[in-house]
Amino acid sequence: MIRTLHKMGIRSSMLYAAGLASIGLSVAAWTASLKYERAGIDRADRWGIFVGQWAPALFALGTALRIEETREELPEEFQQRMEREMRAPAGARG
Repeated sequence: MIRTLHKMGIRSSMLYAAGLASIGLSVAAWTASLKYERAGIDRADRWGIFVGQWAPALFALGTALRIEETREELPEEFQQRMEREMRAPAGARG
């Protein structure tokens, strides 16, 4: 999935920005719900938490994309060595 996002032109900085925006959107959703709905603070809290949960997922995807971007920058020999080491059993790594 990460490689697909990378090939689509989505960059880690875009996802980091979206994560930050979702934090602001969370506060805005909480404020709007509290002000315009008569359901009270409980519903406002639920809206704020719902939107606020997007941030960690977006930051995690951004980090995964950053790893993919960095991997692309590494020399081919180093990439092959790292791939071999990752396939090796845990006890054989040293």
